[in-house]
Amino acid sequence: MKKWIASLSAVAAVVGFTSLVFVGTGSATQSVCYGTTSNGYLVDGVKLPVQGENFVSYSFAAIAAGRTFVHSDVRDIMVTAWDALAQSHPDKVYKYAEMGFADGGQFRPHKTHRNGLSIDMMTPMINAEGESVHLPTTPFNKLGYNIELDDQGRYEDLRIDYEALAAHIVELHKAATAQGHDIWRVIFDPELQAPLFETQYGSYLRRHIQFSTRRSWVRHDEHYHIDFAIPCQ
Repeated sequence: MKKWIASLSAVAAVVGFTSLVFVGTGSATQSVCYGTTSNGYLVDGVKLPVQGENFVSYSFAAIAAGRTFVHSDVRDIMVTAWDALAQSHPDKVYKYAEMGFADGGQFRPHKTHRNGLSIDMMTPMINAEGESVHLPTTPFNKLGYNIELDDQGRYEDLRIDYEALAAHIVELHKAATAQGHDIWRVIFDPELQAPLFETQYGSYLRRHIQFSTRRSWVRHDEHYHIDFAIPCQ
């Protein structure tokens, strides 16, 4: 993991900040996925926009290293969801994290993220003033992946924004189904899930979303992982 972070920082230094901030979608490419999220690849993957009205990337270095590519339908789903949230929850902000390579395939240190259908989102937080904020993502905390929330969903003076988290999953599902797709599963620390179902979106989540029921090989607390159900070859 340390080598991975070091390589991202080195790439960012070479590419430079200026060339990164103008990366956007701007592509009519239609991706094709093959195999599964854990054993597959991607043709014509597309890069996520660097930032928008209510979202940002976790790392310019990761963008430069080509780690923010997804299937074109996933990109459209994500942008549609963010657009909807900007209207319904204008005070909430989101930060995306690891996605995959343009051609998919092995994506260390992850076991999945291989065919463009897997996404990681940093867990939205609330600060001491009640404001929606991002978790910090720097080389010193492995781009956020080294952060550990306590059993109450807290990190320093921040706590999980369950309303923002639930709303995001719901909008992703709505955007996916509008395209004729679905969400296969959401991986989020089972010990931290209960408050999600106490939000106004609880009944929707119970009806439509399959959550992880046991802790995965890497604790998903500072981020949540979503796999989309999109037909592949």
